[in-house]
Amino acid sequence: MRITNLPGEPQLPEELAVHLQQALGAKGASYKPRTKHRQGQLPDFTNRLILETSPYLLQHAHNPVNWYPWGNEAFDDARRLGRPVFLSIGYATCHWCHVMEEESFEDVQIAAVLNQNYICIKVDREERPDVDAVYMSALQRLKGGGGWPMSVWLNAEREPFFAGTYFPPRDGVRGVQRGFLSMLRDIHDTFVKQPDHVKEASEALVEALKQDMEGSTPTSKGELPTAKAITNTLDYFRRSFDPEHGGLRRVPKFPSNLPVRLMLRYHRRTRDEKFLNMATLTLQKMAAGGMYDQVGGGFHRYSTDATWLVPHFEKMLYDNALLVVSYVEAFCQTKRRDFERVAREVLDYVLREMTSPEGGFYCATDADSEGEEGKFFVWSRAEVLAVLGTQGEEFCRYYDITDEGNFEGHNIPHADCPNEDTWQSLSTARAKLYEVRKQRLPPLLDDKILAAWNGLMLSAFSMAGRVFNEPRYVVAAKRAATFALSRLRRNNRIVRSYKDGKSQPHGFLEDQAFITAGLLDLFEATQDPHWLSSAISIAEETEALFADPLHGGWFTTANDGETLLARERPLYDGAEPSGTSVALLNALRLGTYTGDDRWRLGAERCLRGMRDTLESRGPSVTETLLALDYHLDAPREVVVVWPRGQPVLAEPLVAELNRMFLPNRALVMAEEGAELAKLAQFIPFAANKTCVDGQATAYVCEQGRCELPVTSAVQLRAQLAKANPLA
Repeated sequence: MRITNLPGEPQLPEELAVHLQQALGAKGASYKPRTKHRQGQLPDFTNRLILETSPYLLQHAHNPVNWYPWGNEAFDDARRLGRPVFLSIGYATCHWCHVMEEESFEDVQIAAVLNQNYICIKVDREERPDVDAVYMSALQRLKGGGGWPMSVWLNAEREPFFAGTYFPPRDGVRGVQRGFLSMLRDIHDTFVKQPDHVKEASEALVEALKQDMEGSTPTSKGELPTAKAITNTLDYFRRSFDPEHGGLRRVPKFPSNLPVRLMLRYHRRTRDEKFLNMATLTLQKMAAGGMYDQVGGGFHRYSTDATWLVPHFEKMLYDNALLVVSYVEAFCQTKRRDFERVAREVLDYVLREMTSPEGGFYCATDADSEGEEGKFFVWSRAEVLAVLGTQGEEFCRYYDITDEGNFEGHNIPHADCPNEDTWQSLSTARAKLYEVRKQRLPPLLDDKILAAWNGLMLSAFSMAGRVFNEPRYVVAAKRAATFALSRLRRNNRIVRSYKDGKSQPHGFLEDQAFITAGLLDLFEATQDPHWLSSAISIAEETEALFADPLHGGWFTTANDGETLLARERPLYDGAEPSGTSVALLNALRLGTYTGDDRWRLGAERCLRGMRDTLESRGPSVTETLLALDYHLDAPREVVVVWPRGQPVLAEPLVAELNRMFLPNRALVMAEEGAELAKLAQFIPFAANKTCVDGQATAYVCEQGRCELPVTSAVQLRAQLAKANPLA
């Protein structure tokens, strides 16, 4: 086994070459290098990324490019050699990242130009969202939009001066006038010959991105936002809604574009049916379309068309976690069988295909297999009929499988007229097709475990387990929480990621906040005080490490984290909630549970600082509006208590409580006596609650003021059905 010099580079330092050779040898005989440059199983080229654990970085470990990971070594070498830095940011299941790798980073001529003229850095955006956010801000300033792969040119001080996304490799390819190879030469020439121009561009860009990310001092004069922020935002979505297919009238369609959970809350407070209809139509259409994997369960990343038919075939853990929560809440509001079924199917898919042996959840699967997007998921009519025999015709009618196909001559199964009884009758057919599909070459699995995304899925399993009374999901949630607290927590803080027994030290606000939220949801599913205690502890750590004491809210990075060009205060929600929106709702929930006014005051300080943003840019902060809805409500404090040794007496009350849509509340359910007293150590409103006449009893309170205790599910339903108006 040998390490070959990279094109355009002088001989590698001997110590580095030995280190790379040892890392390559440690991969073992079964290792298959991901490159076209190889002799059998031996790669022609190996670079520093072979030393990393990120699946995305390892994908590039055998490019002929002299890649560095993000770190001081790269920038020190850039400074020493007087070179610009080429920074490429992407993630393991990114389709166009793969395209640019194949076309440019695997091209020996392009690699030689990169190696001779640049210091080249690869970053996994999922492991370093802080780095990604800084340079995405620069890209958006320069181009008005962003995406991945992200391509950024920097000086040795980490300051950007030019940026873009995917570039075709050469002039004329895909119709471009200047391809990547020409741009590399032009940009290097400008860097060398026009240093003043480069310096001026970088200084202006750095100043702009600092303003974008750090913001200015709030101008709302200390006033809290009002319900106007919610009503104005939902009015925007009403005007932009697609009344035929759900979602917004735009292409592509992302699940996160329409705030279903906010609409459900608004309907609960106002009884405005149009917002409930908008939410349920969107959920129905998404689940019936090709964006949902009708054979194996789970949602693909987004729809490329207006009807949710043709997806981008990636499957992301965070999408599926967030959608499960939406379907569970919609089920609570409507009791629709299809919403429960979809949530269950997604979670069963995650348990089958996305769960590690230790109980953590993997990140994503790719869109491509065998070099083609979607190949793993599509079918021909002949295939379906051959597998299903006599049931094949019924399956083809229901899922619109035709000889012509609906995607490049093949079929993406979808249900134009979904019907739960027909769906149930086809369960055996789907199982047969799933077994056949398992024999195909699957898309790449990104098997790193991200703390933030695991927190989202922890919430999904906890909520579904509680609402559907499904022990399997609660068990999965407890395993995931145990994994998070043992493998994703080091030195009293949450780390970012875990893979192959190694954890990355960089934890961010979203990691802390999402795990905290998941633990709160797991406490509500189990009533085990361990999970509540752990949530409080991590939330306290978040305040100590991430809080902004001047303006309220939180920073993306900890106060002892790496110093980048800007320290982001994350405000805007995208495909994932911002760390701020989840940390804010956590603070409000903890304030209700613990009665500790510090949480409420911290939440109000954040809301005051965000008032202008909430009222002027509501569609960009819809997850934060969930927290505002909580704050504007009078959250219910609900206790169900039963006689010692007789939990069966409480089952009707617990079932009513769990299946009712009551988003702004704190739940306590326990046996009278020592068990309830143990919870009351953390939760003051649970203290001194007793059974009435030896029966299981429910108490519904608001800010310490309680209604009369009730002993029947009908009485409890009547008390909980009263909704505070959205003033």
